[in-house]
Amino acid sequence: MPRTHALVGDHLEFWRERHLCTVTTLRRDGSPHVVPMGVAVDPDTEGTGGFAWAITSGGSQKVANLRAGLDPRVAVCQVDGRRWSTIEGTAEVLDDPDSVAEACRRYAERYRQPRENPTRVALRITLTGVIGNV
Repeated sequence: MPRTHALVGDHLEFWRERHLCTVTTLRRDGSPHVVPMGVAVDPDTEGTGGFAWAITSGGSQKVANLRAGLDPRVAVCQVDGRRWSTIEGTAEVLDDPDSVAEACRRYAERYRQPRENPTRVALRITLTGVIGNV
């Protein structure tokens, strides 16, 4: 049975390795919408909160789900063999240039420099929980 963890130590190191994630948002009818994404974490010093950042196109389904305003909860999961971790939180869509630049910077640190995308927005996820086995 998974336990709740702080995003410190082995859990934080796992989230700093280069892994593709799945991000789950909720559609208007409450059904899950799951897509692959790159996500970078920015935990607070105790690892009990902080943020995760992602970039995506403004016209994506996940953005539509979040902008609908019905339920901002998200789950972000990554798996590497038997190791896995899910961060949970609430997401907001940010389209101001400073937030998008910050999300791109964090994405580039974990993955690579993102391609140009004039419709890009940032997702900022306020972390509320971490589960997993790393």
